[in-house]
Amino acid sequence: MKNGNQIVAEAFKEQGVEYVFGIMGHPVIDLALQMQAVGLQYLGFRNEQAACYAAQAYGYLTRKPAVVLCVSGPGLLHVIGGMANAQVNCWPLIVVGGSCPEDHEGIGGFQEWPQVEASKPNCKYAARPPLAALIPLHVEKAVRLSTYGRPGVAYLDFPATVLKQTVDEGKIYKVSRCPPPPLIFPDRQLIQEAANLLMKAKRPLLIIGKGAAYGRAEKEIRSLVYSTGIPFLPTPMGKGVVPDTDERCVSSARTFALQQSDVILLLGARLNWMLHFGKPPRFQSNVKVIQVDICPEELHNSVPSAVAIQSDVSTAVECLDNTLKTRSWFVEKSNPWWKDLLAKSMKNRETVHAMSMDISVPLNYYTVFKHIQDIIPQNCIICSEGANTMDIGKTMLLNDEPRHRLDAATFGTMGVGLGFAIAAALYCKNNAPTKRVICVEGDSAFGFSGMEIETMFRYKLPIIIIIVNNNGIYGGLDTETFRQLQASGEPTQVTPPYSLTSETHYEKMMGMFGRKGYFCTTVQDIQQAVKACLQVHDAPSLINIMINPQADRKEQKFSWLTESKL
Repeated sequence: MKNGNQIVAEAFKEQGVEYVFGIMGHPVIDLALQMQAVGLQYLGFRNEQAACYAAQAYGYLTRKPAVVLCVSGPGLLHVIGGMANAQVNCWPLIVVGGSCPEDHEGIGGFQEWPQVEASKPNCKYAARPPLAALIPLHVEKAVRLSTYGRPGVAYLDFPATVLKQTVDEGKIYKVSRCPPPPLIFPDRQLIQEAANLLMKAKRPLLIIGKGAAYGRAEKEIRSLVYSTGIPFLPTPMGKGVVPDTDERCVSSARTFALQQSDVILLLGARLNWMLHFGKPPRFQSNVKVIQVDICPEELHNSVPSAVAIQSDVSTAVECLDNTLKTRSWFVEKSNPWWKDLLAKSMKNRETVHAMSMDISVPLNYYTVFKHIQDIIPQNCIICSEGANTMDIGKTMLLNDEPRHRLDAATFGTMGVGLGFAIAAALYCKNNAPTKRVICVEGDSAFGFSGMEIETMFRYKLPIIIIIVNNNGIYGGLDTETFRQLQASGEPTQVTPPYSLTSETHYEKMMGMFGRKGYFCTTVQDIQQAVKACLQVHDAPSLINIMINPQADRKEQKFSWLTESKL
């Protein structure tokens, strides 16, 4: 005889799940223990939402879903923010929620809540197995639906009565391990049409999205870039599919490249707000898009594509690359398009370089990031969040390998950084033990999940947390101004909504664990602190860098979220 807890744990083990993230409590206490007993690795968090961020990032890095385990009612409610983030980002994730005993439903049971119904808007699949004997069927389906096609979230609801239910072992539903998702190959005629369109282009541009990174398409895309010389522009989490340091990368001329291109090859990216919906004024009104996406419903979204190809990115690019090689198509550096791109890139780089060389105190963002980039090891995994911290950081902290940047992504979610860093550290532990994880946080973003530092200590994860502290949200107040305002009246009336407490010493949190944090105001402070933290291999480190509260990014041609829908 086996009970529901044992059946759930064994079913996930049988499906190849490795990690469980969550917070145990009624009614999943025994389930958490059973999961460990069958060999699953369990990490307990301080907040369910952070656990959910970690689980989905691990799914993105490995293409295998991890599990979030949560208690009923409020536990699942805390997880739903993370579920939405995973679903919008198209990352595989399985959420397991304990729920009110079935015989208590409708009469005010403990933490009673319509959990399946509440989860459905943020899932590909949400179900409650009616019998313990059927649990393996639903677990396999959750794994399959979270990974097949466009990845996403599956939710499984387990009432206390089902978890305690005992079943004769011979009556438990038998199911095989879900095989890896099948590769989707492109229509050959559409590949020919795409090649024809690229060869007619005067100003071609390749855009690489995080779908290309998730799809492990770096080999094929690098071959395409190297064989054709096409300029490319990565989205933030498409960075590293082709190295940021490659001469064909035109990130320094992003606005110009998008606005002037006449044919765009869009690989695993969506024409949503991040790419300004593909419309003027950020794009040409007559730009032609060659779109490659695994999800047919995404094709022609926002603007009609000239060529729309449903396919895995890797298989489509391999076919396109081979076709273009047979036609000997190459974008020469003497091409006027390349000359314009290089001139714009050079001008922008000179502006950024001048800002990054200003070491006057208080420091600016560009100086901070330049001197971090100069000293960290090559090919660190960078986790980042915050407004200017994330946006400026993506231009200064380079990635030469795919899946080495994790940030707020499509949903623009704050609070993801520490959970993402924990997942990245586990990934490195299992796949690249010498690789380092750098978690770069704005001071506001750090506040969402700062207590997950304790989680990092508990599991001995050597993450380097760098807080870029400007005393606020977007920007704060200098210490003297903050104190004067606080003394001038009721704090709720005189403290600006964007302001946080000035010069907060977040680094002192490390003292709770008998470790030393670092408070930095100069470039020399930063370099010494980073060097010291790189020597720590059994625990997290924290560097708190004070910058000018009014520090901003270089002037932009368009304001953020410029309307592009007409």
